[in-house]
Amino acid sequence: MIKCIAIDMDGTLLTSTQEITEENKSAIKEAQQQGVEVVIATGRAYEESGDLLKEAGIITPMICANGAEIRTNQHEIIGTNPLEKDIAKKIADILHDNQVYYEVYTNRGTYTLDKNTARSLIIDIFTVNGHTENMEEIKKAAEERLNDIHQVESYLPLIEDKDQVIYKFLAFNYDQVLLAKVKEELLSMMDGIAISASGKENLEITSVNAQKGIALEEFVKTREIDLKDTMAIGDNFNDLSMMLKVGRAVAMGNAEEEIKKQCHFVTATNEESGVAKAIYKALAL
Repeated sequence: MIKCIAIDMDGTLLTSTQEITEENKSAIKEAQQQGVEVVIATGRAYEESGDLLKEAGIITPMICANGAEIRTNQHEIIGTNPLEKDIAKKIADILHDNQVYYEVYTNRGTYTLDKNTARSLIIDIFTVNGHTENMEEIKKAAEERLNDIHQVESYLPLIEDKDQVIYKFLAFNYDQVLLAKVKEELLSMMDGIAISASGKENLEITSVNAQKGIALEEFVKTREIDLKDTMAIGDNFNDLSMMLKVGRAVAMGNAEEEIKKQCHFVTATNEESGVAKAIYKALAL
């Protein structure tokens, strides 16, 4: 019997226009009414995800920034796994030296040096990965995402600020050879980091302890739930750490084949309310 369901956001719970379908909303509420613990596990910072869920009427605990932060359903922080400041500085230097665009996720939000580049990247990603050709819808969704990203002139004051807790670096580049080189360089030059991805065009760099699977394991322990009684639903490589730990791993229909091969089941796509279909199937067991 499934007692906990962990759900990714981008490419999973959300459509290509960053919306949550009515079917998905209803399925989550039905699971909760049946006593199932539902937790959102996202690579996004809380500031980029909390309001979106609130607007949809979804009240759940949250695993944010790939597990760097865990929040209650009242969204109070109950656990963090940040990057050490000296490690964060080294990561920033390597990304800068390789001329790779990146954003920094902290306890106070997400930061960029260039909102125009951020806008272009978001639109490109939504266009390539989405199922809508309506450019106005894509641009609107991109602007909504940008509202939660702050622009700064330099990352150095941010990293050195003792009140800023560094959770994650999100690096973007369409040159996959370059990204592979940067990944190898990062891993060879420092310990204590984990590198995953939510797409072929990015790297997500966190503390080695900030992974969705580790955070989910910590979370279910607080609820006295076994991982074998937990279901995880996702679509990309940053979801694998939790998919490989749970008793029921479900890949979205839009997931990469490599992800699907490592899951127990494949549901419909994010445009077809695949989350709802997976939930109802699990509830029927």
